[in-house]
Amino acid sequence: MKILVLNCGSSSLKYQLFDMQTEEVLASGKYERIGEPEAFITHKVNGQKIEIQNAVYNHSEAIEFALKQFTNPEYKVIESLEEIEAIGHRLVHGGEKISESVIIDDKVVDVLNQYTDLAPLHNPACILGIEACKEVMPGKPMVGVFDTAFHQTMPKDKFIYPIPYEYYKKYGIRKYGFHGTSHNFVSNRLAEIENKSIENMKIVTCHLGQGASVCAIDGGKSIDTSMGLTPLGGLSMVTRSGDLDPSVITYVMKKENLTPNEMENILNKKSGLSGMSGLVPDFRQIEIAANEGNEDAKLAIDNFNYTIASYIAKYAVAMNGIDYIVFTGGIGENQINIRKGICEKITFMGVDLDIEANNVRSEEKVISKPNSKIKVYVIPTNEELMIAKETLRLVNNG
Repeated sequence: MKILVLNCGSSSLKYQLFDMQTEEVLASGKYERIGEPEAFITHKVNGQKIEIQNAVYNHSEAIEFALKQFTNPEYKVIESLEEIEAIGHRLVHGGEKISESVIIDDKVVDVLNQYTDLAPLHNPACILGIEACKEVMPGKPMVGVFDTAFHQTMPKDKFIYPIPYEYYKKYGIRKYGFHGTSHNFVSNRLAEIENKSIENMKIVTCHLGQGASVCAIDGGKSIDTSMGLTPLGGLSMVTRSGDLDPSVITYVMKKENLTPNEMENILNKKSGLSGMSGLVPDFRQIEIAANEGNEDAKLAIDNFNYTIASYIAKYAVAMNGIDYIVFTGGIGENQINIRKGICEKITFMGVDLDIEANNVRSEEKVISKPNSKIKVYVIPTNEELMIAKETLRLVNNG
């Protein structure tokens, strides 16, 4: 079976086409700047990277043009679009209504709409992607894999907030957690590598990228995670603030005469490492500046490392110990000094990093010394493959 996996942003579209017989990626790509005349697609196939400038003004047009690349005579990977039997969507916020991967129907779209306020950067784009697929590929079964679903195993004492309980009952205000597909994938991949039953493993997974979160996984289940009601909570990130004293928000709003929407924009898009350093929201550039002596950039990096190390230590409490730490995501897989900086802060827990082994990018590898009490890994995430597997399972069972 050939399955198309889509990850829709507000002005972008990422896609991969899988042959599930071999789990091979036949082609992949990304459409950027959807809705603008400068829109372009980068299509990857057979080791080639093809960039095409092509203005599209909505997700339907973007998906339609992307699909044409699969049958383009110059680099086609399928003879006909009929070979694509199902579509898997990366969906973000399903709240308490959805606790597992689902076949997409009108009820699922209703749930996405209900939680749009909690994922304003993500859920509307997910809906656009679903509606576009209905238009471009009518009748194809679609599966939704939610970022929040993996974390529905968190016990109530871990997800409830210390505010009046009526707000939980009225509005569902609680910790939900995100990046669930990634945390799920790398923890199960770790169990495969170690040839152990995940039921007997205590794992902390660190998904570090533009968005970043840490997760405590005990016996294969998420029992706590750093992101909260929305993907804004937890760690300081590239542009997101992460956790703050709540009074910081109200204080700044009063001083600057800001509306809630304006404050949300600052917390989501102008804070984090970029806000602290005053530099562009590109982690690599911030790290380079820190290494060149920029004190503000160095402070931002130190804060990032500290918050991650603090969450790892916290999750030792949540699980009564840690057996493994896994780094994944664009930063976690590639930024050697970040992994080093985090591990140096938790040597008291028995973490002993192997500096030479840590000199690795985007490769499955143990990066701790043999005598380390906690085994540390780099494992590249593959959320798209996880989505494709879930799509195959549900379509076959359906």
